[in-house]
Order: sequence, then C-alpha cells, then structure tokens
Amino acid sequence: MTIDEQRISEELRAVAAAARPVDALAHARRARAGSLRRRRLSWSIAGLAAAASVVTAVIALPAGGPGGDTAARVSGLPDNTPGQLASVRACMPEGGPVHNMNGNLRMPEQGAVADFRVLAEARDKGGSTALVGSMSGFVLCTPATQQEFAERAVFTYWGFKAPGDLAGFSGDLQVDAYTSHTHSYAEGPDRIQRDDTYRVVVGRVGAGVRRVEIDWADGRRGDAQVTGGFFIARILGKLVYGEDAKSRDEPPSILYSPPVTVTAYGAQGQVLREEKDVAFGPLGRGGD
Repeated sequence: MTIDEQRISEELRAVAAAARPVDALAHARRARAGSLRRRRLSWSIAGLAAAASVVTAVIALPAGGPGGDTAARVSGLPDNTPGQLASVRACMPEGGPVHNMNGNLRMPEQGAVADFRVLAEARDKGGSTALVGSMSGFVLCTPATQQEFAERAVFTYWGFKAPGDLAGFSGDLQVDAYTSHTHSYAEGPDRIQRDDTYRVVVGRVGAGVRRVEIDWADGRRGDAQVTGGFFIARILGKLVYGEDAKSRDEPPSILYSPPVTVTAYGAQGQVLREEKDVAFGPLGRGGD
C-alpha cells in the first residue's frame, strides 16, 4: 500500500492545531501499561501542535545517505573524555539515535555513538542534561538511575534539515531547541517512581559571546552553560491544571512552557543578539 506522506503530515498538523493539551499523567499511565520502558511523556500546551508535525517516517536510506560520512567529519568536534564517552553510550543503548516513537528502533542514518561528543552540560542539584552532538545534529541526554526510565535519544539536525549544517548560522546566536526532558528515578523503600520534568534550551553561539541568559517567562531568569561555542540551560518545570480540568483532587499534569527570551552578551556585557518569543517544541525537527 502506498502511503501519501505529504497528506499524512498535513492531516497531523490539522489535528494538532485543533487539539487540546494532553494530560501528562494520564498519558504516562497508558504508556507504562504498554511499554517496558514505562516512561512518562510530559507535553506542554504550546508543544502539542508542534509534536504532531515531527512524527518521524521510517525510511531505509543507502549507506551513503545523510549522516553516512559523519564519522569522517566528526574530527571538527572536541574529543570525549572516557567519562563522557561512557555517558554517551549510556544515553544511546541501541548504538545511536532512535525513532521518536520507538526507543528500540535505531536510526542508523543519523549516526552512531562514535560520532557524538558531549558539547555542553547543565548541572544542578537534581542531576544533569547534556547537549550531545555530531557534525550532523544532536540529541539530549539526561542520565537516569534506571536505564528503562531514561529519555530516548531523539535526533535533531543542525539547521533542522538533513544532512545538517553545524556551522551554518549567521550572527552571534542560534537557538536549536527549546523543549523538555524528564529525569525519572525511584524513591523510598518501596522504590516509587518519580518524574522531574525540566525545560531545556540549547544552541550555538559565535566566538564573541561570553554569556547567554534565559528569561523563562515565569519570573525566573538564569545563565546557560556556555562551552566551546555551544550552550545549554535547564530549569525544573512547573505543572499546571488544564483549562478543562474537572477536578483538582489529582495533582496538576500540564507542563507550563511559555515562550522564552534568549540573550547573548559580549565581553563588555553588551547585548550581541536577543531572540524573543522562542516557542516550545519537541526534538526531532528535520528528521521526517
């Protein structure tokens, strides 16, 4: 049967545009019942429509297709330390990035573990999230104490288009993702699963940038971790009730994720570039 991918994409966008926000807790219960990973997916009001537009098509590509020469070009990125290499392997237990709807399905055209480097890492008392990239694109890695609870390594092309363009941005600032990542862990003698959902912003900066600040639009501001031309910032998300919540007996389950402002500063504290109204969205852009 022939699948009209363009029509499917248009249908998904139309459905998403009219959809209501997903209740993350209810979604998690269904996901855990049908998946060995039992990972909770927290969706935001702003991110739901974008999610439908990046459902990755499973396409068999020849060995020389996009990403096929990533290993030959990765010399332009810094080497991993032994500890960083171990964390990359833990992040990609299938050997590389995986399908955004099937954590057991590796996407070989998007590279292998050996192609990826830890480019920047945000740490806080709750743990860490790392920007892990190749010459073609990147994934986010948030370590979990139990591997079955870990987030999937979903790949996004630099520039949001295959084969990826690492250096292809003009100016001093490029925001490559504003999304969420969940740290799942077991707590207490009964090993009850807990999920902390973080809002995460990552991107690239020019050589003159010394500091990147995120205005999270919820009363909080903070600096990103800037390393070697890359940056990452994360902050613990706040869950809110949806507009159609019928009861407040259950805890809130919608991730509050308003648009953020990202500002790059130079050595003298001057503003080099400011990106306002950066919208929340899922990873995986450019992979369809």
